[in-house]
Amino acid sequence: MEMIYDLLKITIPAVLMLYLSYLLVRSFLRKQLDEAAFSVRQKNQEVIVPIRLQAYERVTLLLERINPANLLSRLGNSDYSAEEFQQILVHEIRNEFNHNLSQQVYMSDSAWTYVITAIEQTISLINSSANELDKKAKGIELARVILENSAGEEMDAPKQAIRYIKEEIQDIF
Repeated sequence: MEMIYDLLKITIPAVLMLYLSYLLVRSFLRKQLDEAAFSVRQKNQEVIVPIRLQAYERVTLLLERINPANLLSRLGNSDYSAEEFQQILVHEIRNEFNHNLSQQVYMSDSAWTYVITAIEQTISLINSSANELDKKAKGIELARVILENSAGEEMDAPKQAIRYIKEEIQDIF
């Protein structure tokens, strides 16, 4: 019995020391791992933040370019028929959108929804304006009707999307 007692006197402190050593090493390793993870996150932020800002800039440029007034002044040509001009305008908007499609990766879902809504409403404005005209109408007449219809809107979809993007950038950064 005395041998078991002597064995316990040696074993219990050794087990306690081993357990305390385990806790100490585990705590140290966790702290090291947390510091490494923080460092990686910080380096990612240094890379991702400029990319995200660039994405917001590109999408804002897209929204400015599809704004009816800007679109018409950039593409306006009186040689086209209204139908041809309608197709050119819609094609230009879709090309601009397709060119910037990858920017959605860096934006929130709600901001991207505003962008899509702006695209769809601008195309809808062009199509509905074209439907108001005679088949033989000229492109200049379509441009006039588009401007008249867009002027009636208090805040058009591209401007709303830009406003939302600006608010989101201020919230994030």
